[in-house]
Amino acid sequence: MSRVELESFFKSFILFFISLGILISFLFYINYTKNIQTLDEKLFSQMRICSYDLNCKQFYIDFIANEKQEQYKLYKNSNGLTSYYPIPNSIKNIMSISLNNEKYIQELEILKSNALYYYFITLAIIFVLSILFSIYSLYPLRNALILTKEFIKDILHDFNTPLSSIRLNTSMLKSELGDNSKLSRIEQSIENVINLQQQLRYYLQNYTSQKETFDLQQSVTNKLNILEKNYPNITFINNTNEQILFTNKEAFQRILDNILTNAAKYNKKDGKVTISFFKENHQLTIEDTGIGIQNTKKIFDRFYKEHERGIGIGLHIVKKLCEELSISIKVESQINIGTKFILNISELTHH
Repeated sequence: MSRVELESFFKSFILFFISLGILISFLFYINYTKNIQTLDEKLFSQMRICSYDLNCKQFYIDFIANEKQEQYKLYKNSNGLTSYYPIPNSIKNIMSISLNNEKYIQELEILKSNALYYYFITLAIIFVLSILFSIYSLYPLRNALILTKEFIKDILHDFNTPLSSIRLNTSMLKSELGDNSKLSRIEQSIENVINLQQQLRYYLQNYTSQKETFDLQQSVTNKLNILEKNYPNITFINNTNEQILFTNKEAFQRILDNILTNAAKYNKKDGKVTISFFKENHQLTIEDTGIGIQNTKKIFDRFYKEHERGIGIGLHIVKKLCEELSISIKVESQINIGTKFILNISELTHH
């Protein structure tokens, strides 16, 4: 199951199981209290029969002074159960029939044990039904996810033909017209579309479980070499050192690529991008001197964007990949001052 399917399964299971569990608990409690009333009525009936034939070993019989106690009524207190009955041809005395508290508690314990036995059997049945219900409820979600993924894969595949045509014609125009700023912007836009296409394809393939060993500093250096050519007006500072990581290399590089590209893209003229690694707390920070982010709480939401460029999916992919690789990520930002991404990669630094 994918992370989304597991989350949906557990939420459905918890909702179904807890809802039915609360309902069953309430019904069993009502039934238990009614069973106690039934037990009291049964014992009271036995006491009444005992008052006629006096053949009742479980009760204690006594004759006490008649102080106008209410007769043919069951009294319940800390001493147990007691009821009073008249004695034929006697006005001064009445008969007291009682069941001591210890024996009454024994009767209640038997009642409680039976109730709990059936209660836990019912909960076990509800547990199994909740699992089956949750699995069944996943089918529409799974089918929708499969259809969506297949649709996106088809769209991504269909992108190749028009992109190839655009790149070919742009190259032909460049050979005819020479270097041109407009053509350069078109080429950059094409590269952005191709990069987005690769990100979406990789995200759909979900290969994050495939791990390998690689050097953090080398990965950062390779990426910065590319960015320095695309953003000559931005100064890139690499404060990382040699650190061996064990995780999915391509997924990790996707995370770096998105954050570093955004740091350069939304930076100021002659701005800086600094990437640092701190061994003492295993934190990787990417800090820029750019325009900043207004709403850092929404920045990882799907399709959220604060500028015209992009479609608001890059950082959402970053967040998902970080979750897959067990990387905690947070962002700090001030408008017109800059943004800092903080990644805790402690789970990646040992294996």
